[in-house]
Amino acid sequence: MELSDTALVLIDIQKESDFGVQGVNAVVDNTSHLLDCARAIGIPVIYTRQINRADGVGLSLDEPLDADGRPQLYAADTADVEIIDAIAPRPGDIVIDKQRWSSFYATNLDLTLRSLGTKNLLIGGLVTDGCLMTSVFDGYFRDYRIHLIKDICATSNEGAHMAAILIMANWVYGIEIYDAAELAKRLRSESYRSWKSPGVDTMQFTPETMRDVFARLEAP
Repeated sequence: MELSDTALVLIDIQKESDFGVQGVNAVVDNTSHLLDCARAIGIPVIYTRQINRADGVGLSLDEPLDADGRPQLYAADTADVEIIDAIAPRPGDIVIDKQRWSSFYATNLDLTLRSLGTKNLLIGGLVTDGCLMTSVFDGYFRDYRIHLIKDICATSNEGAHMAAILIMANWVYGIEIYDAAELAKRLRSESYRSWKSPGVDTMQFTPETMRDVFARLEAP
């Protein structure tokens, strides 16, 4: 991985709280440390934000609405759409707004990455089994090399988080998976630990074996 063709993309780490996402504080802490490293090295930082128009224009099919017919989640006229303060964008960072789960759908993310000369995508965010996973697959389909930072990902429950990570590990060929601290070591040209799939569909799991299979991603 060349640092000159690498970008960090953070998916929807916003103030929206209605999901009840587990482990948000850890996600923010890990993201903060990785941001410090990326900015010090000069890696471009791109944030995405899910924003649903309050008037309903452009909403996804059957988007949940409240009793007044307004979006329940990520409503444009609320503070919930803003990035969490502790990791808020700084001057020079890029913020891309979207109306669908995938950060590549009907946005200029792909154009932005290509204009930066990006080949390696460092990616993490919320929620693991929704906007994060769909963005990973769409980035892979556009031939970006995916570097997934699994401890800056989270969702509403452990099973959904693990299942999404394992699905990506199974089917995003060439994916490399890190914890944020280990990726920071790699960016600083230090010894680091990551996980790469030994082959296609090798992370097979059942409800009974999910934790054991997921632990393979933790093994040295």
